[in-house]
Amino acid sequence: MPPTPRTMNTPIGKARWAIPLAAGASLALVGGVLLWSPAGEADAAPTGKDTKAAFTAVAAGDIAEQCTEGDSGCEHPKTAALVEKLNPSFVMTMGDNQYDDARLQDFEKYYDTSWGAFKDKTRPAPGNHETYDPEGPLAGYKSYFGDVAYPKGESYYSYDQDNWHFIALDSNSFDDDAQIDWLKADLAANSKKCVAAYWHHPLFSSGEHGNDPVSRPVWKLLYDNKAELVLNGHDHHYERFAPQNPDGDADDNGIVELLGGMGGANPYKIEEVQPNSEKRLTETFGVVKLDFTDTGFSWDLVGTDGATKDSSPSYECH
Repeated sequence: MPPTPRTMNTPIGKARWAIPLAAGASLALVGGVLLWSPAGEADAAPTGKDTKAAFTAVAAGDIAEQCTEGDSGCEHPKTAALVEKLNPSFVMTMGDNQYDDARLQDFEKYYDTSWGAFKDKTRPAPGNHETYDPEGPLAGYKSYFGDVAYPKGESYYSYDQDNWHFIALDSNSFDDDAQIDWLKADLAANSKKCVAAYWHHPLFSSGEHGNDPVSRPVWKLLYDNKAELVLNGHDHHYERFAPQNPDGDADDNGIVELLGGMGGANPYKIEEVQPNSEKRLTETFGVVKLDFTDTGFSWDLVGTDGATKDSSPSYECH
């Protein structure tokens, strides 16, 4: 069953076993799928990286262009097929789920034919394109996802799994005092050791949109409450950052930001590499497979060809 707001009882994720091959290549069994990582395609996993996950989730943003599987160059059906093979406990989307203006009929014609296959275990967040709907901001998004995106009548919500607390936010309205007050109360009520949050607009990005300060107050709240992980989209590339504070200073006790805007939309260029940026990839479509334990997390970027394109370090919860 998919996670439900505030409480989740989904099954424990499957373990991952890596089988070394010659010259740095590797095979890995991930969620029942055999993935091949040729030498040079991915960073080597750091020594001591966890090999067992309490549960696995998949994340991506910037997903469904107005195309279908029969269209040459249409990528979102390929990333959707990858999610189905990985079979995660649940799926996080970081906004711009449907292009160009996220009308309900577009969700039904495009997104639903690919990522709709696992809609029942998707926990979405909205992007700026969801606000362009002629019927009203987020109208098609709300109609398509229903209560899963609005469990308490708002476009932000939280839920738990095992020792983790997950927070889905609407960065289109970070200037809304109601959302900020809700976040403060949610963090104060949290009893889980580890905290992850996700929304669309990244505070830090080396891509075409660049840094967006709209979320700095949210980052400060999360940082003050010892959150571990922030996931974003908006810029159409993959990027991971070393732990840092809301001012962009390296900080071993800071938050790890993961930018995963490679769910299917046309790629963006890397424009200006930001401090603490450890890895950047563009022209790469895929999803992020996150392995969560009771005390930490790590992830792999898996491309639509099944190859692991990047592997993060292992992080411990604060």
